[in-house]
Amino acid sequence: MSLVATNFYGLVDGSDSSLKKFLSTLPGVDQVGAEARAAMLATRSIKTTSKRWAIDTAISMVDLTTLEGADTRGKVEALCTKAVRPDPINLAVPHVGAVCVYNDMVGIARHHLDLVGGNNIPVAAVSTAFPSGRASMAVKIQDTSDAINAGAGEIDMVIDRGAFLSGDLIGVFEEIVKIREVCGEKAHLKVIFETGELVTYDNVRKASYLAMLAGADFIKTSTGKVAPAATPPVVLVMLEAVRDFYAMTKTRIGVKPAGGIRNTKDAIKQLVLVNEIAGPEWLTPALFRIGASALLNDLVMQRMKMDDGYYASPSYVTID
Repeated sequence: MSLVATNFYGLVDGSDSSLKKFLSTLPGVDQVGAEARAAMLATRSIKTTSKRWAIDTAISMVDLTTLEGADTRGKVEALCTKAVRPDPINLAVPHVGAVCVYNDMVGIARHHLDLVGGNNIPVAAVSTAFPSGRASMAVKIQDTSDAINAGAGEIDMVIDRGAFLSGDLIGVFEEIVKIREVCGEKAHLKVIFETGELVTYDNVRKASYLAMLAGADFIKTSTGKVAPAATPPVVLVMLEAVRDFYAMTKTRIGVKPAGGIRNTKDAIKQLVLVNEIAGPEWLTPALFRIGASALLNDLVMQRMKMDDGYYASPSYVTID
């Protein structure tokens, strides 16, 4: 087990009483204030001289995702090729942050990425009974182990929201600790909350700290299967949590919004939130990712417009 998951940063001792005591000290979220600040930051504009940087940064943060029952080998291989070269005729466009797939596609994705020059792009696998989180611990552990053995360098685990909402916080905490143990040094762990089902911002803050204490490397808003997903106020609350957790522990935890971020304007709004709430240190793929599929196309087309002065035909980019 990792040192982090063993000592819980010295803030809790791993018991139910200790965890509840710590979480009870968290301040409540000012709902009106959070929504007002998120709305205000959404009006911030990016100067033309900075827009190229923002687009390239957003591209490098995309977890290019396909999570459909109809996924095929060919679709995943095409996605991996696109991940390495989002614009096949412009090598200056950066590669994405990761490729995110179901377990059974991990080996295919890893092999194809290596084949086309994407050795440094990790494969992220959704795990622990994604998207519901409803399965036995034995199944969740096997699910995670299978993904890592197939070549996953990142595990996106989903919590059991029913357990969380019914007050079984220690149960959720212990599941994260166990999956962290399975990941070891082989894979980074992203913990998905499905914020649309957590109902309140207070629950989002509580889940954020619970996951970080249990050893998460990233906290992630949603599966992309439930609406609302990565709303600006939710992302703001999570960014505040990682910022304040760093002040307590000197450890930086990443944030991954997923679901509903579809165009360049949406992505830039996310970057503004990161800069203003957590700080510029989080403006790196090591600490911020965006779970998306269609977003990459729009980022590439906006980048082309900056170069050529006009929008390319939508047929220029692949349809995912």
